[in-house]
Amino acid sequence: MNIEKYYSLDGSKLSFTRQQGSDFAKTVAGDFNPLHNIDTTRFCIPGDLLFAVIIRHYGLHQIMGLSFSGMVNDYVTLYLPEVNAREISIYDEKNKKYLDVSTNGELTRDARLVDSFTRSYVEFSGHSFPDLLVPMMKEKKIMINTERPLVLYDHMRISLDTLDIDEVALEFASNEFRIYGKRGDIVLNFNLTSNGKVIGRGQKKMVVSGLREYVQEKIDILVDAYNERKRKYIEATITL
Repeated sequence: MNIEKYYSLDGSKLSFTRQQGSDFAKTVAGDFNPLHNIDTTRFCIPGDLLFAVIIRHYGLHQIMGLSFSGMVNDYVTLYLPEVNAREISIYDEKNKKYLDVSTNGELTRDARLVDSFTRSYVEFSGHSFPDLLVPMMKEKKIMINTERPLVLYDHMRISLDTLDIDEVALEFASNEFRIYGKRGDIVLNFNLTSNGKVIGRGQKKMVVSGLREYVQEKIDILVDAYNERKRKYIEATITL
C-alpha cells in the first residue's frame, strides 16, 4: 500500500493536507466520517492515517500501543523523533502532544508484512461505523448526538506472538460499550490471524460524548446520510 502520497515528511517534520487526509479516509479506509470531509469546519486527519505513518516510519513491533491526546488538523506540523526507545511522544511545533507510542518485543521492517498489517487494520477500523457501532448503540438503547456526531479515536493496542509471517489479517472478536453518563467508551477487540491461525490480538478504543436515548428514526437518518456520501464518492470516482 503506497501511503506516501497521503502525507509529507520533510526530515522529521510530518504534515498533511486536507485532501490527503480525506482521500486516505475514503479511498484506503472506506471511512466516510464527515470529520474527514475537506469542507467541514471540524476537519481532522484520520487516526488510522497517523497509525499507518507511525508503522511505516518506526516499523512493526510485536507489541505496540498508540494513544491519542489531540485531533490533528491540516495546519498542524508534527515532529517524529529519531530515537531508539520503547516510549515515544509526538509533539507539534508548539510543543503540544498529540500521540504516545509504546513498543516492545521484536521489530520488523519487512515491507510485505508491514503493508499487509497496515491495510488489514485500516480496512477493519474504517468500517467501524455503521457496521459495528450502530448495533452496539441499539443494544444499549443509547446513541450519539446524530446532529453533531463525534466519535474520537482514543487508543489502539496490538500483540503478535511472532513476526515470522508474510501476511496478517484481522477478525472481529468482541466489543464493549462502557457508559459514564453522557460519555462512553467503545472498545473493539480483534484477533490477528495468519494462514487461518490466530497469532495475536488487538484492541481499538473510541470515545463518544453527547449520549442520549436511542431513537431509531434519527439513527436511520444518520446512516442514510453516511451511505449517501459513500455512494456519491464511489460514483464520482468511477466517472473520473
